[in-house]
Amino acid sequence: MQTTGDLAETTIDGPKTRRWVIESCDCAEMSTHRIARLGMDEALPPYRRVRMTPEGSFVMACVSGEGSILLDGRWQRVKPGMVCLAPPRVLNAFEAKGREKWCFAWVRYDEPSFVTPVVGAASPVMPGAQAEEIGRIVNGLRSEWEGEKEPRMLHHWLELLHGTIRRIAQPWRSREPRVAKLWADVEQDLRRDWTLAELAHRSHCSPEHLRRLCMKELGRSPMQHLTCLRMELARRLLERENDKLEVVAASVGYANAAIFSRVFRRWVGVAPGEYRGRQ
Repeated sequence: MQTTGDLAETTIDGPKTRRWVIESCDCAEMSTHRIARLGMDEALPPYRRVRMTPEGSFVMACVSGEGSILLDGRWQRVKPGMVCLAPPRVLNAFEAKGREKWCFAWVRYDEPSFVTPVVGAASPVMPGAQAEEIGRIVNGLRSEWEGEKEPRMLHHWLELLHGTIRRIAQPWRSREPRVAKLWADVEQDLRRDWTLAELAHRSHCSPEHLRRLCMKELGRSPMQHLTCLRMELARRLLERENDKLEVVAASVGYANAAIFSRVFRRWVGVAPGEYRGRQ
């Protein structure tokens, strides 16, 4: 696999890939939720997408087959039932693997920096067992689009799709209130030198139990999620402030700007200075 530093903006379909796409310019109802485009792909190698600084959240729901996706600075396997979520302006890439057709529904949002995105730092990377629901909704929308194209019905399908995505993108909800409170507290004090032992103590569970909960609900370990929260705050600071990198690094818990820059580049896909220059 390539590293994040080796990647460049890429769009490859290949002769065996089949795609169905709706663009917001063709369906006015999509703009209600800032959905830029959505579709269903049936992909085979050399199918590949690399988006260096996408303008909006990205949601992928794997219906069948397998592929690979780059999220949180690492390549991960996507299996049937998984829903992958990527925040805006952060590197994400995905590609088909093997001989089996990889089928997935997907939604790309259009979210400028002043808009609160659907997918944020607290959103899970790859929640499981909900892809079929999104797939059914997108297929229902497709049937209406290829049939009557009644605006009222299109609106209802899009409301259902957006509502389902928002529910998936909000982890914990009422199931684990102690852990939800933990991450809310951590997000308010990212300068702190958090350790796994302290995170577990704050959530009143063992480190291993906290790890299992986070992997199940977020697709990340506790320390990976801590990094995610720090990188999300760093992106906001780089977008809105003109502070030196040393100040930004300290604000998100890094005493060394060089280490911060290295982590930011791996996680986001570009160096902090380059990211700021693109805003």
